[in-house]
Amino acid sequence: MADTTTVAERTPDTGTATGTGATYLWLLPEHAVTTFAAGLGGDRLLTEEERARGARLVTPAARQRFLGRRLLCRYALSDRTGRPLDSWRFTTGRYGRPETEPDTDGVRFSLSHTEGLIVCAVTHGRSCGVDVEGTTASAESAHYISRFFAADELLELAALDPADLVARVGDLWVLKEAYLKAQGTGLHRSLAGFSFASRGPAAGRRITVHDTEQTGPSAGWSFELLRPTSRHLLALAIEGAHPGALHQTWLTST
Repeated sequence: MADTTTVAERTPDTGTATGTGATYLWLLPEHAVTTFAAGLGGDRLLTEEERARGARLVTPAARQRFLGRRLLCRYALSDRTGRPLDSWRFTTGRYGRPETEPDTDGVRFSLSHTEGLIVCAVTHGRSCGVDVEGTTASAESAHYISRFFAADELLELAALDPADLVARVGDLWVLKEAYLKAQGTGLHRSLAGFSFASRGPAAGRRITVHDTEQTGPSAGWSFELLRPTSRHLLALAIEGAHPGALHQTWLTST
């Protein structure tokens, strides 16, 4: 297994809980899960309950993705805290968000997967959310999804040509998913209750959210849109106006 790490410097990494510490992102291609899992001892790190959950999944691919997710979050959390891999236990919040138990390190993490890629984000002292999706959405599915967006987003979409509309719906979808994961609510909140401004990941164009229901700190949120492969789109939502450096590590088989 080879680790390939890149760092995108945005602001100094102070490591504080005010939103200026670094964000760490691990990316595990689905084809590398077997090698990655073997290097960690397979499912030995999982709890009995986790092994039972994985065994209930119908297809081998689903069981493999489940194992990859459970091992990747342990690997990422141990990398950032120094805790042994076998020490991690998890609980779920009110809306199903996974959390470490007990919460003694101040770390927060978020997991996401889609066909071909599993990702895990880790921050310290502040919330984070990550979502990854494929980039093969059809015009039909984009129109269907956009029905649930905010009014100002719908106005923006109405002015776009079909190809740009599909791409923009993809951007908004992953941003909304990442934001709701960071808040811990998931899709229990309406997608129309908040909106994003900007036209994606172009350099110098900051992505902002307008959310009248936001109950978090006044420092706000920071967002990233990434295209880790030609087939995937990824969004990060990070609590605080100054996200710090973004460290990306690919876990790939040799």
